[in-house]
Amino acid sequence: MPEVTINIGGRQFQVACQQGEEHYLQTAAKMLDDEAQVLADQVGRMPEARMLLMAGLMLADKTANVEDQVAEVQAKLTTCEAELANLRESRAEPERVEVPVVPQSVTDTLAELAARAEALAASVEEKAKA
Repeated sequence: MPEVTINIGGRQFQVACQQGEEHYLQTAAKMLDDEAQVLADQVGRMPEARMLLMAGLMLADKTANVEDQVAEVQAKLTTCEAELANLRESRAEPERVEVPVVPQSVTDTLAELAARAEALAASVEEKAKA
């Protein structure tokens, strides 16, 4: 079992951990040291046990706050999932719209009218230029 030296509040500690968990221990120790440093800056030197207790309580307070935020987000997510399920259930089938087929004779007539209109427009342009 490896032993790791950690530094908290300017004091060194030898701590044993499982093989491969040294990085996690160092990360946790850094968090505790950051809190201990805040205490040292505010209060000054204090007994080791009190410093560790206070730093641990500060971390626990932050953790509790984060857990509350996670619970709040999970509650919102649950509400959103329920709303989404309701929307999916209440979704109506799309209305079917049928478009009648335009007879070929109407299409031919419209094409002929369009050709006549273009011819008239061209004739008017020629007379306007002259």
